[in-house]
Amino acid sequence: MTEPKPLSHAVARYIRMSPQKGRLVADLIRDRLAGEALTILRFSDKKKIAAILQKVLRSAIANAQQKSPNVDVDKLYISRIQINGGPVAKRIRPAPMGRAYRIQKRTSHVHIFLDEKGR
Repeated sequence: MTEPKPLSHAVARYIRMSPQKGRLVADLIRDRLAGEALTILRFSDKKKIAAILQKVLRSAIANAQQKSPNVDVDKLYISRIQINGGPVAKRIRPAPMGRAYRIQKRTSHVHIFLDEKGR
């Protein structure tokens, strides 16, 4: 059994934010109406990832309108949101006694899938 295809989706890749931090905000808006999710993101404490998610969500809404012009935007909800890890840039930080500590600069890939309630 395959699940039905979502109405629209949008992707942001190579975001310079760790996936763990992004998932904290993504859990707040999962399975919410699109308008409600935009309001939650506007007042979120984690400003950087909230702004990125807001941008991707607006893109997914625009994709839904472009794909089927008769879609009701008020009925769109986030059917699935994924924040996966991207490539990790590794850096070296000098440490005492000639040693070196590794710094990992993580990136994320954000996927937002929208569907219509009652479809």
